[in-house]
Amino acid sequence: MVYVVDDDAAVRDALSMLLEAAGYVFATFPAASDFLDTCTPSSQGCIILDVDMPDMDGPTLQIELIRRGVQLPVIFLSGKGTISLTVRTIKAGAMDFLTKPVDGSVLLDRVQKALEKSSFLLKRVRANQSNASRLKKLTEREREVMVLAVAGHTSKEIAQRLGISYRTVEIHRAHVMQKTCAANLLELARIANALESRKTPRQMPLPHT
Repeated sequence: MVYVVDDDAAVRDALSMLLEAAGYVFATFPAASDFLDTCTPSSQGCIILDVDMPDMDGPTLQIELIRRGVQLPVIFLSGKGTISLTVRTIKAGAMDFLTKPVDGSVLLDRVQKALEKSSFLLKRVRANQSNASRLKKLTEREREVMVLAVAGHTSKEIAQRLGISYRTVEIHRAHVMQKTCAANLLELARIANALESRKTPRQMPLPHT
């Protein structure tokens, strides 16, 4: 889905004809507030977003979407873009900043790239959700063993650090591999690190020595 947010009806009509001719599914909105009423963190696609709009301008909407956890790639359109504004929106995560009037082929190319990025983000979110579901099955002790194992510690070292037997560590490691469906330690590390990168140390602590 391509979302067009622009207060200029003529621009919305022109973009609608361009997107329809290219075969894209799209929806148009005359104001940022109208778009916010319909989008959710699960919305997929990209946004073609005007910069200067009453009520809420494009950059403000961009920040609000980030605050709400909406991961839709943004393509800005502006009739009077400045370097500072371009830099600010790109730093905030915008895919591109184009000036009006924009060449149709250029815009369609950017839209295709934005949709590809949206698909990638969706796959990453689903993978993280799957990893989170797997790790949620672990007991607190199994999680401690996993963290030490992916850090490179042997079962003997883990046993010494946790004050448990070598045999118990081996049992916990087997349970960890089974519950996470990891084929090997490298795959387990990828699963654990993908979640750890999105958590604070407090949420996923290392065991005490």
